[in-house]
Amino acid sequence: MIPHVVCVPARDEAAAMPGLLAALAGQEGVGPVRVVLLANGCTDGTAAAAREAARRHPVLALRVIEATLPAGQATVGRARGMAMEAGAGWLGAAGGGGEGLLLGTDADALPPPGWIAANLRAVAAGAEAVGGEIRLAGEEGLPGWLRERRALVARYWSAVRALSDRLDPLPHDPPPRHGDHTGASLAVTVAAYRDAGGVPPLATGEDNALVAALERNGARLRHAPDAWVAVSAREDGRAPGGMAAEMRRWRRIAETGEPHLLPGPEFWAGLFARRRALRDGFAGGAGSGPGGGPGSGLETAAAATGIDVAVLRAVARESVNAIAFVARATPLLPPADTAEAEIVAATAALERMATAALERMATDALEGMATTAPEGVATAAPEAATGPAERGTAVGPAGRAAAGSRAA
Repeated sequence: MIPHVVCVPARDEAAAMPGLLAALAGQEGVGPVRVVLLANGCTDGTAAAAREAARRHPVLALRVIEATLPAGQATVGRARGMAMEAGAGWLGAAGGGGEGLLLGTDADALPPPGWIAANLRAVAAGAEAVGGEIRLAGEEGLPGWLRERRALVARYWSAVRALSDRLDPLPHDPPPRHGDHTGASLAVTVAAYRDAGGVPPLATGEDNALVAALERNGARLRHAPDAWVAVSAREDGRAPGGMAAEMRRWRRIAETGEPHLLPGPEFWAGLFARRRALRDGFAGGAGSGPGGGPGSGLETAAAATGIDVAVLRAVARESVNAIAFVARATPLLPPADTAEAEIVAATAALERMATAALERMATDALEGMATTAPEGVATAAPEAATGPAERGTAVGPAGRAAAGSRAA
């Protein structure tokens, strides 16, 4: 089994400690569970509450680090980074040579019994990082406006992923998949974590920044459908931005009737098409032009994306694989249509696009089979073309953080 440590930053989370640690103690099939808790600037006895809760669960090996960071450094990114560094050090001291898996989560999270095992399976299958789906705890008892808004946003992101799976499928992250990779459930191998430079010490968005750094280094990020945690729907979060801010936004939309705007379908279709052009260009693969080599592929990618071919060649030389190349080249794309659309209309348009793309794939596959099949042999549509456009796509609640925390 891959050695692993759960890493948790906390600030004034005494009330959450019993639930979190009981959930970690209930993990199935993974043996003793190491947990690092970084209690930063706590005034409510978080550290004492954690130690007391851990005494009730002999399966837990808990290390509590109490810190009071200076005002200018007391960010969630720095606290999360300190917890992850302590976890990596623990694994190294345990004789693993610094190897293993760091499982990040939040103090208000409630991981189900199979959470650690699901992350370990994804890493054993080849992932260097694993995002867990974010669900809301006690969903049955949530107010109707919140459940309705959550369902709308979940359907929107499911449609975005369905279109992505049609236009720019990722071999390392196939459907079924969700789209979350936030601090509430983000696992990363120690090696990939070190290569990425650790958690950026940001006041908000540190999880997205870490994922971006991982992908720039070519790490395979898997959104495993069986990896998930439940989190509170509180509106008084511990860090600026994040899910609490999104909860407040949803409430405002529900109470005022203002339109819920998100990026429109043209934005996503254009982004996925250009990412696919970059991916194919790096590989010198399909659609790469005469010659089929890396040079001709990058020339075609340059024409499709608007990035100078000399720039793409320089980026390609720095990239270990197509994941790294796309992650490094995407920020260089010329500005795209960023017009926002009302969520219901945007979702419907995205679903139509995904269905049309699937139908084109089926037609192309049939035409290809017809040209290669022996005379008199009947051909059939590929199985993937016969299912609904959303087949196998999991959905999650609208993002622990803002739209940037979602994988398309």
